[in-house]
Amino acid sequence: MSDFQLKYSGDEDRAFGLAGMAISMASLDALDRITEIFLDADGPMVNFANSYYFSWAPSVSPKVVWENLMTNFQLTTSLVMGNVMARSLVRLGREARADVLNEVRALVREEGREVCSLDEEEADALFDRVVDHSRRLFHNPRLHPAVSRLAAVIAAKRRLSVIELAEELEMLRI
Repeated sequence: MSDFQLKYSGDEDRAFGLAGMAISMASLDALDRITEIFLDADGPMVNFANSYYFSWAPSVSPKVVWENLMTNFQLTTSLVMGNVMARSLVRLGREARADVLNEVRALVREEGREVCSLDEEEADALFDRVVDHSRRLFHNPRLHPAVSRLAAVIAAKRRLSVIELAEELEMLRI
């Protein structure tokens, strides 16, 4: 999403962010859209599968193209929000800062307009749905130990393929 970058206080913070992203993708049954996660990446810490990058073929209807763009836009927004919520609600034990949420909302509006031709109201509705889902997910105190354990695994291994990630999530019963 644009040039937006989350700021991290260190490797533990990055690992919690990645754990939140992985759990968000799993909660949406979308792990198949990523190939690996990499804690030490200079750029994006999540590498996407080819299925994420939709090919624009002339034989594909505009409706299918738009639906795929919307799905991927929602997944990307969920990744960002999972990162924010795991770091704030689980790692720090407090709500996400309002300024961070406002910055993400502004980014969702901008990207929604550019990528999916969403107006502000439609982008806000998508953002609110993603925030609600992420809050419900990461407010669950039974999930907190699993998030912490997954973050510790990510910090130790540094890089996990989607298969390794799925195995870790399964062992944690997520």
